[in-house]
Amino acid sequence: MSEQVTLAMGAGGKQTSELIASVFAKRFTSPYFTADDAAVLPRPTGQIAMSTDGFIVSPSFFPGGNIGKLSICGTVNDLSCMGARPLYLTCAFVIEEGYPLDDLRTIADAMAATAAEAGVVLVAGDTKVAGRGQVDGVFITTTGVGEIVEGAAPAGAKAKPGDAIIVTGDVGRHGCTILLARDDFGIEADVTSDCAPLWSSVEAMLGVSKDIHVIRDATRGGVGTVLYEIAEQSGVGISLDAASVPVDPAVGGVCRMLGLEPLYLACEGRLVVIAPKEEAPALVEALRSAPHSGGATIIGEVTDDRPGWVVLNTEIGTQTLLPQPGGELLPRIC
Repeated sequence: MSEQVTLAMGAGGKQTSELIASVFAKRFTSPYFTADDAAVLPRPTGQIAMSTDGFIVSPSFFPGGNIGKLSICGTVNDLSCMGARPLYLTCAFVIEEGYPLDDLRTIADAMAATAAEAGVVLVAGDTKVAGRGQVDGVFITTTGVGEIVEGAAPAGAKAKPGDAIIVTGDVGRHGCTILLARDDFGIEADVTSDCAPLWSSVEAMLGVSKDIHVIRDATRGGVGTVLYEIAEQSGVGISLDAASVPVDPAVGGVCRMLGLEPLYLACEGRLVVIAPKEEAPALVEALRSAPHSGGATIIGEVTDDRPGWVVLNTEIGTQTLLPQPGGELLPRIC
């Protein structure tokens, strides 16, 4: 078999079968994989959540992960934010002719390892090969199904004045990592993506309390965009303590050089959690016990002042409005 992806590998014949068998089926082994047209799965006992997401990140390999790991984390985390234990994933690949098979194997290995960590099973998939120049390397779409934990019902419209706002770690690292990986500015900094599956963090919180009003993952547009979305959905104001927002020093340095706001840089392993103030300390403690949220901290509160706006309380005792997100958010990550 060629060590590059060929058009014949997407034609549906022998070469397609060899590609699927040697790269994907070999790594995504599960009791639900079949040679038929669909997986047949056990039915969950409770309500289900379902999500789908496409991943076209460039570059497809970056410090802390690659597009394969990202494709699992993205959908697993979307399900987790609904209070749903991820159960099943499907994946679809669009691969450019000439793409190195070694890179494809590495991506598939990362997907298998991340799915195993998240406790989710890959049950079906699809592979297409596009001509040279029609795709930037490889694009992946994943769709997931999860079972909602009984009693959990977080939603963006449920934030209430007096609630505490929690982030599960330092913000903006993924967006900064992608920006540096593209090498458009010639900046060198030791920054690694926070890309991680977050069901364990959500499960830890739900083990303490089901009274969690909002859980969101701060991906495209970062924490700032998520907070503006919640403020609009819930008809509330958001008050942040700027000094409490955790930012890695290297990320902060890059942002100062380029005039970027860390709150608007993408995360791929961070949650924004809004819960009653009296529940917040126990939730933070639970989060800090989970693998990917050891830096959880309270950064502000929900208010009834200035509905629809996010206010930053600065270190010198002044207040400023966080600019509303708009236009092209940089760096564009997908």
